[in-house]
Amino acid sequence: MGLNGKYSLGILLTFVLLGIVMLYVFPVISMITGAKVVTGNTFFLSRLAIWAVLLILFLYSLFIEKGSFLLQQEKKFSTAFNIKSVIGLYLICVFGGAILNVLIQFFIHKEDSSKILQFTTIFKNDYFLIIFTCLTAGIVEELLMRGYIQPRVEKIYNSPLLGILVSAALFGILHSTYGTIGQVVVPFFIGVVFAMFYKKYSNIKILIVCHFMIDLISLMAMNFIDFKHLSVF
Repeated sequence: MGLNGKYSLGILLTFVLLGIVMLYVFPVISMITGAKVVTGNTFFLSRLAIWAVLLILFLYSLFIEKGSFLLQQEKKFSTAFNIKSVIGLYLICVFGGAILNVLIQFFIHKEDSSKILQFTTIFKNDYFLIIFTCLTAGIVEELLMRGYIQPRVEKIYNSPLLGILVSAALFGILHSTYGTIGQVVVPFFIGVVFAMFYKKYSNIKILIVCHFMIDLISLMAMNFIDFKHLSVF
């Protein structure tokens, strides 16, 4: 198998493994632990499963692809640039996501996500779980979607645009388990913004920090003011 074939298999493996985790991790944890409802402990275990996916793909890139996990070489920027980039990306994603949610509500009258409503009680005053969840989303999702998938799609098809769109589309589809249109459209939008930034500046750390901030502020807001429509993780 050629290198592009290995890249294709790795992309498929990423999507399949994440899909399995999103769809079946809670039933499996429930079967093992006997928990009838999602609790803080079972949610924590589900995040560990997502880290396991990252580990598998890291080993795949090391032993099957026999290359670097990140195909794009990381560029270094000044502290001022890093701070401005995180703030700028955060504002674009939050305000852009809010506008999209308003449009969806206006044209489609979307329903609330029962999963997110359920999670608000799990995260209540559990700051360790909030931080661990946000770290998991920021680190694992960015490394897989932008760091792993995007440059490999670009290499396979020799198309930066396709790399951006495919990684963003997969990012949106994987959030479809939350059960609303907004939880697909908004992550897709954020995925496009992040992928364009990664293509131009090749710095995954900035994206990880920004992703972490988006989720942390959303979950903390849900924790304190019971506003249930903020999270985009």
